[in-house]
Amino acid sequence: MNNGPVLGYEEDVGKRTTFRLFYPESVFSDPTHSDPNTTAVLIVFKPQDLRWLLEVLSGTNIDTNGFWKKPALNLIYKRYQIRILDPYIIREAAHHLLHFPKVFPKNQKPKHPTTGIIALTLAFHICSEVHLAGFKYNVNNPNSPLHYYGNATMSLMNKNAYHNVTAEQLFLKRIIEKNMVINLTPD
Repeated sequence: MNNGPVLGYEEDVGKRTTFRLFYPESVFSDPTHSDPNTTAVLIVFKPQDLRWLLEVLSGTNIDTNGFWKKPALNLIYKRYQIRILDPYIIREAAHHLLHFPKVFPKNQKPKHPTTGIIALTLAFHICSEVHLAGFKYNVNNPNSPLHYYGNATMSLMNKNAYHNVTAEQLFLKRIIEKNMVINLTPD
C-alpha cells in the first residue's frame, strides 16, 4: 500500500506485490522500487487525483494545487500497469464496513477509510481467503511506530482528521473474531 517498501523488508512483507494501492501524494517515484509485475491501483479521493494522473501520464505540467502534500511528479509504473479503483470499493469500506455517515456535520471534517481498509475491502471482493498483517495501531502510545518502515509514529495518525482509527480497529477486531480473515499480526 502507498509507498510501503518491499526492498529490504522481504522477510516481513514478502517478495511479491500483485497490487499496490496508492493516491497521488503516496505513490513511489523512486525507480529502485519499480516492479514490472505490480498493478498500481489509483484510489481517487478528489477530482485533482484524476487530473494528476492525466498530467503525469501525458508529461504535461502537473498542477499541485489541491493536494494535502506535494504529489509525485513522475511515475515509476508504465501505463499498462495502472488502474483506477472503482469508487464502489471506497463507498463499501466507508459506509457498509465502517458505518461512516454519508453526510458529516458542517463542523466536522469528513472521514474516509485508510488505504489499508480500502485494500482489505478490495481483497474481500477478489480473494477467496484474506490474511491480515500489520493492521495493529497502538492508539494509546503516540510514540509507537505507524508503519513497518520509516520513523513516522502514531502521533502523526492521531493528528490526522481524515481517518477514524478507532472505528477501523473495532471493525478489524470484529472480522478477526468472526474468522472472516486470518490474522497474522501478533497481539
